[in-house]
Amino acid sequence: MVHLPPFALDHWLSAHDFADPPIAFNLASSTGPRWSVADLCALGDQPLDLGDVVLSYAPPAGTPALRSAIAAFHGVDADMVVATTGASEALSILFCLLSRPGAHILLPDPGYPAYDAVARGWGLTARTYRLERARGFAQEADAILADVDRDTALVIVNTPHNPSGSVMPREGIARLAGALADRGIPLLVDEVYHPLYFGPPQQSAAGLANVIVTSDLSKSLSLPGLRTGWLIDADSERRARIVDARSYFTISASPLLERLATHALHHSRLILDMLATVAGANLTRLDEFMDSTASALAWVRPSGGTTAFPWLVDGQDSRPLCEALAKQGVLLAPGDCFGHPDHMRIGFAQQAEGFEVALARFGETLDRLAIG
Repeated sequence: MVHLPPFALDHWLSAHDFADPPIAFNLASSTGPRWSVADLCALGDQPLDLGDVVLSYAPPAGTPALRSAIAAFHGVDADMVVATTGASEALSILFCLLSRPGAHILLPDPGYPAYDAVARGWGLTARTYRLERARGFAQEADAILADVDRDTALVIVNTPHNPSGSVMPREGIARLAGALADRGIPLLVDEVYHPLYFGPPQQSAAGLANVIVTSDLSKSLSLPGLRTGWLIDADSERRARIVDARSYFTISASPLLERLATHALHHSRLILDMLATVAGANLTRLDEFMDSTASALAWVRPSGGTTAFPWLVDGQDSRPLCEALAKQGVLLAPGDCFGHPDHMRIGFAQQAEGFEVALARFGETLDRLAIG
């Protein structure tokens, strides 16, 4: 039996976000503002009518309408797209197909904790390349390639990066993908936070040679409840294997969810505009807060995405601080959930109202605990 490690991040989030009553200010979430079904259906000139949706199966690769909408979002051909049940299923499928004795995947540290656990669940070893805060948590091609060997089955980059918000330039991704192609190793680019950038906009990595892109509706498109993700892969042979794996794993998604997802992608500009408004305003507030608490906290200002990964200047474990804040109705994610106890993850894109109140309580708690 495979023993997966406890998912510490998910346990922490679930214990507070699904409490009764839920946490007042969720600054641990990595999603954007919340949408109701009614809000989503109302987007556009005509409200979405779901009355004709037949509750049968959908095609295993996703309906043509959904795949076309995903392709348009990334600027690629719809034939390259396979829909999945969230990006989580996309990862599981890839790791399953790439597993072989002695193989490993190479992933960022810090990074999304599920990469490691799901890889190990499929018999792969997980190795990491370190993202240094002194270098802005940058994912750099040369540093990544230095950790590649003949047993590397897959390399992962995540841009914008969770939890730090660093961004890997597209030209760097292309260079890394090209060098990996010479060794027969695919590059997976996790773009769940694309296209939220706080500097120059960046084109999706989809369509680059030797690049597989995964993304979903959960993060930048703020709709985790639709459980809709995808893989974009130009390799038709591997794509056929991906579709077969999905047929075995989940058969298909719900036609109802796929209809809603297609509608959301057709109106993605409206959803992204709201995200950018909330995230931009809250990031400005977070800038001011970090300046005012510089004796206690340091950070690398995020270049994209919905999260930042500050740390305690004195190097102490952040969990007691996060527990104290939770009692004050403010939820952060302790850094030990990412293997970096002196850090904490702050999400600044979900809380459309009250972010400044949450930061005020944060500052008061730092003072009360005599941190800094």
